[in-house]
Amino acid sequence: MKGYTKPLLLIFTILLLDQALKIWIKTHMYLGQEFKILGDWFIIHFTENNGMAFGLEFGGEFGKLSLSLFRIAAVAGIGYGLHYLIQKKYHRGLILNVAMIFAGALGNIIDSVFYGKIFNYASLFHGRVVDMFYFPILEGVFPTWVPIWGGEDYIFFRPVFNIADAAISVGVVLILVFQKTYFKEEIVEEIGPNNEIVEE
Repeated sequence: MKGYTKPLLLIFTILLLDQALKIWIKTHMYLGQEFKILGDWFIIHFTENNGMAFGLEFGGEFGKLSLSLFRIAAVAGIGYGLHYLIQKKYHRGLILNVAMIFAGALGNIIDSVFYGKIFNYASLFHGRVVDMFYFPILEGVFPTWVPIWGGEDYIFFRPVFNIADAAISVGVVLILVFQKTYFKEEIVEEIGPNNEIVEE
């Protein structure tokens, strides 16, 4: 179990917080209900989506089933990758970031696979993902000279998301930011023809 303790603890913590909040939202709020935490820019807003992270959709019943099955396959792949990284003793930060991504993906799979049955509104694999964090920090109108969106209203940040989505996003961003640290190339030293050390 050496090397697995912290990643597993992180995964368990994210899953516990994610599912506890989602179940509380499902059992204490009605769909569309919201209340303000910090003025108008941090709102708990109960919504559900049939698709991907941040409320993106993937059409129809077949699309929903396909997405759920894809998520399961993706989580299995991420889980194997996490196991590989731990076994090969990769950078601890990389391992923890991948653990965050794994936990987030698994958290949303639980909704997709089981919530329909648990809350009696759909069959297995056809559940909806519960979202609640809404940060409409900036609101305004695009200038008319902006292509496509000129004159239209905008809200930043519009998508409503959950702890699982946040864990995935933070994990991905940290990997991108620290990739040079996580994926340092090993310097291979060889002895040259005149007995000098050559680095490759």
